[in-house]
Amino acid sequence: MNQNRLDIHLEKVTDANVDDLLKLRTTKEQREFVASNQQSLIDAYLSLSEGEPVFPFGIYNRKTPVGFIMISYFNDWSGYKREAWLNSDAYQYYKDQYFYFIWRFMIDKRYQGRGYGREAMKLALDFIRTFPCGEAKYSVLSYDPKNEVAKKLYFSFGFVELNEPGYYGDGDEISAVLKL
Repeated sequence: MNQNRLDIHLEKVTDANVDDLLKLRTTKEQREFVASNQQSLIDAYLSLSEGEPVFPFGIYNRKTPVGFIMISYFNDWSGYKREAWLNSDAYQYYKDQYFYFIWRFMIDKRYQGRGYGREAMKLALDFIRTFPCGEAKYSVLSYDPKNEVAKKLYFSFGFVELNEPGYYGDGDEISAVLKL
């Protein structure tokens, strides 16, 4: 058997794997681009406690945890706004749309550059396209504009920036959308 073969899959976060997922880390330079997995799981818990669907997954190559991804489902753009966004044509179009949001995504620093991120994104989009919470026309994500690696990956899947001035995700993140 070829030991270099990718066998990437997503696993639900459970009591059995949460400690291993909490040990995953990005490089020091990437820490400004993504929240820790601990913070992500706190955010997932808080969202779930408020009735918002959230899907946190460990990214695995065979039995080895190599990353983390978290997906949510909602139609409330108001948490990701600035005044210019509220007055934009894009907001008027998207405001009544349900969508899946790729909220967090990271590959541990020990496993980067091996194609795991690309395979994990494909699996995440495959999961989204099963519409586990209902139909949606779009998947949305946001990224730091300095994170060229992430931008290149997302654009390779067909995500495009929302070209409306003043709309960004958390902080100064840029939002991108993919028609499903």
